[in-house]
Amino acid sequence: MAPERIPLLLPLLILALLPRAGGRSDLRAFVVAHSHMDVGWIYTVQESMHAYAANVYTTVVEELMKGEERKFIAVEQEFFRLWWDLVATDTQKQQVHQLLQEGRLEFVIGGQVMHDEAVTLIDDQILQLTEGHGFLYETFGFRPQFSWHVDPFGASATTPTLFALAGFNAHLVSRIDYDLKADMQKNKKLQFVWQGSPSLSESQEIFTHVMDQYSYCTPSHLPFSNRSAFYWNGFATFPDPPKDGVYPNMSLPVTDTNLHQYAQTMVANIKERAAWFRTSDVLWPWGCDKQFFNASVQYSNMDLLLDYINKHSGEFGVTVQYATVGDYFQAVYSRNLTWEIRNSQDFLPYSTEPFQAWTGFYTSRSTLKGIARRASSLLYAGESFFTQYILKHPAGSVCKCKALKQLQSLRWAVSETILKCKVQHHDGITGTESPKVRDMYMTNLMYGVFNVKKLMASIIFDMNNAKKNGEVYSSVYPKDSGISGAADLDQYVVVYNPLAWNITTFVTVSVGNLAMSVYDELGHPVPAQVQTSVESPSTYDLYILVAISGLSYRKYSVKPLDGKQSAFIGRSIKYKRRDVARAGQQSRQLFPVVNSCYQVLFDQSTNLMHSITERETNQTVQLTQEFLEYHVNGDTTKGPISDNYLFGPNASAVPVSKAVGLEVVSGALMTEIRQFFYSNVTSQDYLYAVYTRIYTVPEGYDGKLLCHRIEQEYSVGPLELNREAVLRTSTNLNTKQLLYTDNNGYQMQKRPFKAYVNNTVARNYYPMVQTAYIEDDTTRLMLVAERAHGVSSQGNGQVEVMLHRRLWNNLEWNVNNNLTLNDSSVVRPVIWLILGTKAVTNILYQTSALALEHRPVVIFGALSDKPKLPGQLQQNSVRGSPVTVPPNLHLQTLSIPGWRYSSNHAEQIRSIRMGKQKEGDPDFSRVLLRLRHLYEVGEDPVLSQPVMVDLKSLLKGLGSVTVVEERSLTGTWDVNTLKRWKWKTAQYPGKGFFNSKKTSENFTVTVHPKEIRTFFVYFQSQ
Repeated sequence: MAPERIPLLLPLLILALLPRAGGRSDLRAFVVAHSHMDVGWIYTVQESMHAYAANVYTTVVEELMKGEERKFIAVEQEFFRLWWDLVATDTQKQQVHQLLQEGRLEFVIGGQVMHDEAVTLIDDQILQLTEGHGFLYETFGFRPQFSWHVDPFGASATTPTLFALAGFNAHLVSRIDYDLKADMQKNKKLQFVWQGSPSLSESQEIFTHVMDQYSYCTPSHLPFSNRSAFYWNGFATFPDPPKDGVYPNMSLPVTDTNLHQYAQTMVANIKERAAWFRTSDVLWPWGCDKQFFNASVQYSNMDLLLDYINKHSGEFGVTVQYATVGDYFQAVYSRNLTWEIRNSQDFLPYSTEPFQAWTGFYTSRSTLKGIARRASSLLYAGESFFTQYILKHPAGSVCKCKALKQLQSLRWAVSETILKCKVQHHDGITGTESPKVRDMYMTNLMYGVFNVKKLMASIIFDMNNAKKNGEVYSSVYPKDSGISGAADLDQYVVVYNPLAWNITTFVTVSVGNLAMSVYDELGHPVPAQVQTSVESPSTYDLYILVAISGLSYRKYSVKPLDGKQSAFIGRSIKYKRRDVARAGQQSRQLFPVVNSCYQVLFDQSTNLMHSITERETNQTVQLTQEFLEYHVNGDTTKGPISDNYLFGPNASAVPVSKAVGLEVVSGALMTEIRQFFYSNVTSQDYLYAVYTRIYTVPEGYDGKLLCHRIEQEYSVGPLELNREAVLRTSTNLNTKQLLYTDNNGYQMQKRPFKAYVNNTVARNYYPMVQTAYIEDDTTRLMLVAERAHGVSSQGNGQVEVMLHRRLWNNLEWNVNNNLTLNDSSVVRPVIWLILGTKAVTNILYQTSALALEHRPVVIFGALSDKPKLPGQLQQNSVRGSPVTVPPNLHLQTLSIPGWRYSSNHAEQIRSIRMGKQKEGDPDFSRVLLRLRHLYEVGEDPVLSQPVMVDLKSLLKGLGSVTVVEERSLTGTWDVNTLKRWKWKTAQYPGKGFFNSKKTSENFTVTVHPKEIRTFFVYFQSQ
């Protein structure tokens, strides 16, 4: 029998034999032992391993082997993998295999961590889930089928869809708005079938359980003791475990004297919880944060308690048993009840009390959020670049195994990290961790980024037969380094397009000269513009217009001016600083900045934006922008506070700038408007800055996306303490305060403004991971972002984005754990504005969001060889056929994961049980491919249609496809054998299994709206 034990018949038989009095009088409590182990947060991974985490698995495995009734669920893979690799003995490893086969140890979720749901991108959620599932399947043949998402701060509608695509049978969440939970609890509506995607609806729905008010922790109060309840091992201590083994707040041991009182306390809680659910099956979580580091004392006490209750079940009306999450859901499923359907609405934002809106973390530690996303984007590019290299150049000089390890270092930083910490964790990317944990994340991200840049540069060297005596750098951050002005070097720029579309865009390189020329591989001049840099008066920014096919690269040479064909030079005009407060007393003077898509007017009396006209429809929208700050309280004795998690403004936001300076740098290809915001007319230093770029695309280039974006880069900080900075964009659109924001870059949510008795401002903030928009009957203003932000519409026609936070408060918990968010950094986020009709913006926003997320990777440097002739450059540019998908599809993944497991499940289980798991080098023949349909049903008359794709034809530039296997989202299931539980609903009264569709034999697949299809692809060896 396979370790995941589908369809879990054994627990059903056991449950069927339990004594039952009928009706709800005979309750069955499923005691689920667990330890919530945050990968990061207050302590680093290494500190947690030393203090308690290693002991959890060592002692749990030992105790499970002592009692056949005992069970445990393992949630976060991060600590388990560290224990498995560094601590576990051979005997313990064999015991883990045995416990999994017996169903007494169960992995739930199975990802590297319990990822955040509000501010993470879908790509990174899939990556961390895939990494964890790959390890479990390769090591144990185990495939998780249940979630345990108990601690993310709110629940996204993307998550249930991803878990359904991964093969899960049920989903479990806990943190939802306190008043909504109370209402659902009262009406027994904490369980439902969630259709997270409006387009996928029934096909990827999943049964969802919301935990009751006690959440994932055991009730901590004992009426007969002032100690905690059911935590017999006490609470973990840092940095070291106590030498005498006595931990703080250990529960009273169970004795003959208190056994009946313990039983009464537990039974009372079971009955209280049972009243909130429809079945007599009660999920009773046993554990909490950092528990079970001494499993011996835990189980020895609970054994006595469970045995006593069961012997007196007639008196108590309750039976109790150790259980896994799978046991519980199997019991509920077997009840054959009809469940309500929940639509695609999410559970965001999240509040725990009227003045505790958890909406601050949408913006906390903006720099970390930005770097994590840029690292993820570089990983995406590096994966496809390496995959192409392996397939097209199997005899290349770059060491494959070393290269894969370089990629894994960034996979594990974005997903795990080389030191086993996980930035997508719900206390990682959220910005809610301590400074030392933030530093741990940043160090590992930057180490992974360095490795992937180094790998890509090595591949460029090899593919261009270059000698290793030059320097090559790779850039995924704009202008982070550049080309020197030395005339004796052959300077070049290699630009890789990681998207499977043809792109036309600008890349930026810092140069030392104003007079420059740029040439392509054939020696033809390339349109470019050079201008003074915002960041340094001694350098210049060179903007190069690049047109590149899908998954291809181009090579450009950059030279000091040779007397002809120079780059255009951007000319600067500086305007007088204006007093915004006195602007109304002056006559209004407007000046235009125009390209073929927009006319943007600026008001010279204020130096602020005035309006934007969309030229195709001649529709003009009045539009102004200003920076404001929310002042927040830091003294708990004076009222609610803001912190890493919470946003608690004292009042409305306050304008911060009384004067605005303006500089306009204009050239043939781009106009950059530089606005500087000062506290008053005489201030020396500006507080904020906006750099707005509008591009003009020459004839012969496809400039649709480039023309339709108004690119803005902001400079914000350092802020004063207890300030939260927002950019408010006000328009004359009649939006009725209706806002739309995305869930994880996957789907949009409607956000009507809601009035509350208290804290209305904070409770109307939502996460914008990638996209937000406001609209009226005809026109839409879209914002596309490269990192997560909090966003809100606090007035009709308004949208405001929180860009930065700097906080300190005297809450003892925050002070003791260094969680006060005293972030004194300067942040430089980028947002693109897109204005147009709904039809036009529907076409543009998905591709624009991905174009911003996956900007080209720039690899540049200088070689001291003699300059090559244009013909030689062309011969050395080994690009092959491009990979191009239709405009409504996205090539979500193209990578070589390196897993060694068999695609055949029976064969994989057989090799594990015989101890013959494949050892040695990774498998370089298996390519992981994912395709995602970008549009919802009915969103666009053309782009919302299903798309037929011939995979053999699509990938012909990489080689000859021989085999295609369709898999579940994380790759561990053959979709032809995947049968998820189908739960009864009024809409679909049948109960049974979902059957997945088969890939056609001729390599052709049809991708329907919002589908994510996953494949293993094998190529003919060269």
